[in-house]
Amino acid sequence: MNLHRINRVAKLSGLSKDVIRVWERRYGVVQPTRGANRYRLYTDDEVTLLRYLKAAVEKGESIGELVTQGREALLGHAKTNALTSVVGSAPYEGFIGELITALNPLDRETFERRLNGAVAVIPFEEALHKILLPLQERVGHLWHDGRLGVGVEHYVTKQVQQKIFAAMNQLPMTEYGPKIVVACPSGEQHEIAAQAVAYLCSARGCRVSYLGPNTPLAELAAFCQLVTPKLILLSLTSVPTPDDALDFVREVRKLLMAHAPVAVGGIAGRARDPYLSMRTSSCSMTSSNWKGGWCLSSRRLDLHDDGRHDHDR
Repeated sequence: MNLHRINRVAKLSGLSKDVIRVWERRYGVVQPTRGANRYRLYTDDEVTLLRYLKAAVEKGESIGELVTQGREALLGHAKTNALTSVVGSAPYEGFIGELITALNPLDRETFERRLNGAVAVIPFEEALHKILLPLQERVGHLWHDGRLGVGVEHYVTKQVQQKIFAAMNQLPMTEYGPKIVVACPSGEQHEIAAQAVAYLCSARGCRVSYLGPNTPLAELAAFCQLVTPKLILLSLTSVPTPDDALDFVREVRKLLMAHAPVAVGGIAGRARDPYLSMRTSSCSMTSSNWKGGWCLSSRRLDLHDDGRHDHDR
């Protein structure tokens, strides 16, 4: 998680430094630490919270009334709003174009300097949704079209993965959040979307166990026996044949459903083919990488097209 001085926070939030200080002193909505040089240091969460409060006040709400909800409740609203709101992407599209230019021919120093610099100065979730995931998608298309080599594609993938894991490692440990297991099943090697969802769940207070790619369902079941999760998330990036899909669903039902509901996301999870039109259950997952996925549980629920699901709590 990045730390920002008040000048940067003012630019990111759109609030003046004076307003930030007043809200901090009078309402306690942000609680910056002090660096060795005594400068205030604000976290990504505090930037997200200040943005949310600014938008709410501009809509006519009172800051005094807003803070009566409590900091944690406000931060929860702010994170939900930040994840689902549409943010102008034009500046990021131009920046991603500059990063792509540094890949062909490969200029590693320029690529890493620009990418690292951008990720360091904006809240990580914004960097994830507006830079890292779109960059990974663009590079994948260029590799598929033969315009970038597999070595460069792997290099960019590892850069993105490193940043997601670094951000996860900076999140505080929690002892009380719901347990979630995230994995890619056997044969599934592409894990960026699963890693992103693992980060988003962790950032929202879940206790996430991330098992990575190519995880046999039997081994996943054995792991779930040990940790007793509330939800199992699987990522599939390739659409299986109808027969393989039904075999997969049967194996999931047989091995995993006794442990927890199972949500499936990714390209295969968004498939709308008739063989996936069975009455499966659905679950909460707002990340666009899992939008329109489906979930199995002991109860029968409907498959939703808009990706907004409610699971048993």
